[in-house]
Amino acid sequence: MKHIVALTGAGISAESGISTFRDAGGLWEGYNVMDVASIEGWHKNKDLVLDFYNQRRRAAKNAKPNAAHHALKKLESKYKVSIVTQNVDNLHEQAGSNSIIHLHGELFKSRSTGHPELVYHMDDTELNIGDKCEKGYQLRPHIVWFGEDVPEMERAADITASADILLVIGTSLAVYPAASLLWYVKKNTPVYYIDPGQTEFKFDHNLVHIKEKATVGMQILTDNHL
Repeated sequence: MKHIVALTGAGISAESGISTFRDAGGLWEGYNVMDVASIEGWHKNKDLVLDFYNQRRRAAKNAKPNAAHHALKKLESKYKVSIVTQNVDNLHEQAGSNSIIHLHGELFKSRSTGHPELVYHMDDTELNIGDKCEKGYQLRPHIVWFGEDVPEMERAADITASADILLVIGTSLAVYPAASLLWYVKKNTPVYYIDPGQTEFKFDHNLVHIKEKATVGMQILTDNHL
């Protein structure tokens, strides 16, 4: 069974109504990204950061997977499918995909500031000052902020290197370290890039660029290429 690896980004979630921060000049929902998505921002104003992610959780809680998420799940009937996503929502999980790596963390999880190995599923959308782990440390969003290490990067690189077919969906892969995953793709691996924008990456592979949004692009891909 051939192995499809799908690298997914903000574009696939945008069609489910989840806002992205790759536009608006460094602002995300009116916030300076570094104020709400960096360890410096956390130390500067924990209340602001917690409130920001509480808002994001409330918005994401009602979001549903779209046709592109479901199409990736459906491919599992014919292929081994691994998803490496830059998204922090749980839409791939809702669609039923079985192998998912979250490079940038998960919105519906929290973790201990004193013991980062302590990670908790969140049943509620709210995380507040005073919410602590069992060892007494404040909980923070389980999100990889700017300037922090990406713990899942090595595993993602290994999976990408094993791809027989690579899909890049809804991401320009312009942000490192995620962009470096392309370095691990075996030569002559077919690559299908689904995004209405121009590709920002260049490499020596069999690249097919489907210039459509994720839902339309996945339909074209499954009808004509897979």
